[in-house]
Amino acid sequence: MAQSYQLAAIFNPAQDMKPDIIFENDFFIAINKPSGLLSVPDRMQSEVSLKDMLLQRYGNIYTVHRLDKDTSGVIVFAKDENTHKQLSQLFEGRDVKKYYLGLVLGSPAEEKGSVDAPIMEHPGKTGKMVTNQKGKPSLTDYEVLESFRMYSWLRFRIHTGRTHQIRVHMQYIGHSIVCDELYGNGEHVLISALKRNYKLSKKEESERPILSRLALHSHLLQFELNGEAYSFEAEIPKDLRALLQQLRKLKG
Repeated sequence: MAQSYQLAAIFNPAQDMKPDIIFENDFFIAINKPSGLLSVPDRMQSEVSLKDMLLQRYGNIYTVHRLDKDTSGVIVFAKDENTHKQLSQLFEGRDVKKYYLGLVLGSPAEEKGSVDAPIMEHPGKTGKMVTNQKGKPSLTDYEVLESFRMYSWLRFRIHTGRTHQIRVHMQYIGHSIVCDELYGNGEHVLISALKRNYKLSKKEESERPILSRLALHSHLLQFELNGEAYSFEAEIPKDLRALLQQLRKLKG
């Protein structure tokens, strides 16, 4: 297994977002994508994507699946057409185990559950999805790992790979992902909202959010390819770890 190393310094030393290579071989590469970085170029080619970085390094690279721009964590790209075909079939055929971690608003009524609600594109809003019986079958399992006063920390397993699936399904059951501007209230997490009698330090003119991005992380991918089993895990990023630490401290 290759050692984890960073791509961003190779392509853009000034860039804050530093993708880490979790694993690579001759056939594919697994990356820990930071929040705020596009997986693949958007239609407008408005900013550098992870795929652009990989193309610059490897010459040929093939998209297998995607993560939303603000979702962090494990993502896999193929290095050749044959591997791309094989991996794409695995992902489309529900043969890949995909686990996410995320913070949601409130507390689901059940500690464990499944959301089985078809998803389709919103008929009037480009780039937004919605649950609808005319949509494609979509299944998300969830489990509450920790409960706090205002939030819950959940583990998800998605059996299908619809656009925004977890975000849409969590909105559907009334517990949107924290900081989700498209399917939730989009409000940033402030310590002052969590902590009574919070006061700004003398150096601060205004309070900085402890979290201002989508609280969703692609934690674990598992699949078999050419008779070999692979399992790739991405550590929870610093911003989410810091928020969880604060929530645990306040709960304690």
